Amino acid sequence: MADGKGRGGPGAPGAKHGRTGGPGPELPDAADVVVVGAGQAGLSVAWHLRRLGLTPGSDLVVLDRGPGAGGAWQFRWESLRLDTAHKVDDLPGMGELGLSFATADRTRAAREVVADYYERYEQAFALDVRRPVEVTGVHEDGRGGFLLTTDRGDIGARVLVNAGGTWARPFRPYFAGAAEFRGTQITTPGYRSAEDFRGKRVLVVGGGTSAVGFLRELEGVAAATVWATRRPVEFTDDPDAGVTAVRMADEAARAGRPLPSIVSGTGLPATPENLAAAERGLLVARPMFSSVEPDGVRWADGTFAPVDAIIWATGFRAELTHLAPLRLREPGGGVRVEQGRSVRNPRLFLAGFGPQASTIGANRAGRAVARQVVAELRAPVADPAPVGWTGSPRSTHTGSGARSMVSSAPDRTRRRSPMT
Repeated sequence: MADGKGRGGPGAPGAKHGRTGGPGPELPDAADVVVVGAGQAGLSVAWHLRRLGLTPGSDLVVLDRGPGAGGAWQFRWESLRLDTAHKVDDLPGMGELGLSFATADRTRAAREVVADYYERYEQAFALDVRRPVEVTGVHEDGRGGFLLTTDRGDIGARVLVNAGGTWARPFRPYFAGAAEFRGTQITTPGYRSAEDFRGKRVLVVGGGTSAVGFLRELEGVAAATVWATRRPVEFTDDPDAGVTAVRMADEAARAGRPLPSIVSGTGLPATPENLAAAERGLLVARPMFSSVEPDGVRWADGTFAPVDAIIWATGFRAELTHLAPLRLREPGGGVRVEQGRSVRNPRLFLAGFGPQASTIGANRAGRAVARQVVAELRAPVADPAPVGWTGSPRSTHTGSGARSMVSSAPDRTRRRSPMT
């Protein structure tokens, strides 16, 4: 196991700090690969890396900010159930455990089912997830790797897989007057129960499945609901809609543009329940209002709608704040990613980002990302490509390949310590 001695260098926050005291997981000084996030994408990558020969807890360390297993699902509202609109794909290898979300108990809260299955999955495959650990920054270490600062101390990594998802970064658009609104305002992560809005006039903003779910739950509980969306709502059962959404996200990621919303490419599911709700006038959206006032919203035609609460179901942004020291942002505001790999820093992988954001995409990406990670570990150590560089990363170590994770021998158990 690498001891991480001598780490540090330009841009790094300094030498290795001691372990943080108090209850919580202990972190090794360094690992070949650190995966940040133990949701769908992170667990998928970890499973494939283990299958490719890395040992969880030593070669591979998975960090997760959550208090328990389940990724972002553990924080969702109690009334949410697994159904056609909120589908979770099985993790790779889950079938070996006799588990499948397709046959899960639909009467249980989705957060309970996912947390239960993920916990059993982590234990069965000994993925040794360290939690709760909050990654607060990622820096170049000056030796061709990374130094991660966390609330449990620092940890070095040769390769980093960011799989932090989006739940921690709900997006709320700016509207004039919103700060003066006297009622309740929440984003999707703040929603707990329709009972919190009993007897209130509620405005739901956003055109995704969460907005639809809120409106259906609020029916008969809220005094009235109104739905506002940025673009016209389309209910569709087009089997190719997902392909369109993936293509749009992939194009944006490759170009370094902000990622489009998934629903902009897929539309909303044309389930019998949704179509019936639209027929009775519940799921009928209005164009976006022009401003927020202390007691309601003003529509573009000048009319006023009094509301007591606003639910901003306006999507999320990828959780990349801790990666800011790496300066990955492009002039267009996004991060350039191709096949799950950062263009600016080829030792950084972003699993579950862009075209991989759906549960299906995250699973498929796990295998592709893991294979690239192992190939990177086997390659000579390379400095990150400079901004604008379009060729291969610049090799700084050749010859003996002493920093290669996997021995060239067929027996994958014969590994060499990468940091000594």
